[in-house]
Amino acid sequence: MARRSPLASVLALVALGITLASWCFRSCQQPSGFVSGFSAVPRHPRVPAVAMQSEKVDAIVASLKELTLLEASEFVKAIEETFGVDASASGGGGMMMMAAAAGPAEELEEKVEKTEFDLILKEVPKDKKIACIKVVRTLLELGLKEAKERVDDPGKLMEAQPKAKVEEAMKLLMEAGAKCEIV
Repeated sequence: MARRSPLASVLALVALGITLASWCFRSCQQPSGFVSGFSAVPRHPRVPAVAMQSEKVDAIVASLKELTLLEASEFVKAIEETFGVDASASGGGGMMMMAAAAGPAEELEEKVEKTEFDLILKEVPKDKKIACIKVVRTLLELGLKEAKERVDDPGKLMEAQPKAKVEEAMKLLMEAGAKCEIV
């Protein structure tokens, strides 16, 4: 069996405390049954699904059983503030959701390398126009008219391409005399 972290153990205890508090609250009420004389709430005690593993845990559970609903609520708020977690039950029962730490998630996003790049044609000098049209025709497999239109109206030439392919295209265009950039 895998060992739990201290925070996971605390969260499990909070879930148990909330469950016990809600059970105590429900058992203290006297709901009327649909048919007179029958109780809507079963009166047999629940058998714990988790076997107790230490005296310390047994003592904590025993002290949680003695808490009132208000005290249990204060206890949960104190744990939320102390450990920076959210103890709201989202899936019923004892399911708990932990607040995500902002730091590690942002670091992972920053470390993700960009894999797709765009090549933008900035400017083509008039005396280098024909050489640039030939390179654009070759790179993009276009006809003469389409390549001339791309060179006459600078803008995005390649979109979402691998870095090596975009760098090679940029090298060829710069050798032909065009000004371009990788985005």
